[in-house]
Amino acid sequence: MERNLAVREFGRTGLSITPVGLGTWAIGGGGWAFGWGPQDDERSVKAIRRACELGIDWIDTAPVYGLGHAEEVVRKGVAELSHRPRIFTKLSLRWGADRQIFHSLKADSVRD
Repeated sequence: MERNLAVREFGRTGLSITPVGLGTWAIGGGGWAFGWGPQDDERSVKAIRRACELGIDWIDTAPVYGLGHAEEVVRKGVAELSHRPRIFTKLSLRWGADRQIFHSLKADSVRD
């Protein structure tokens, strides 16, 4: 399928990306403080692949989405693509063994 989204310059980074990307908060599923409830991982993988087929060339995710689950689903979604999208992530939101979310920008947190 032909990619049909025009790209635009991304600020002053020198990168060009599509004006629309795919957000992955919801595919993190339920079971965490800000979850949207249960999601079907296979449907999420298909949605990622279809978005990329249609020309989306970037995905927004974060480790906190589903306490790591969204990133696992994104990995599965892009694993077999011939043209992989850029994957943008965020940091500072972490969680402990009690699944409570907290902020940390310490060096070890950023590396993790």
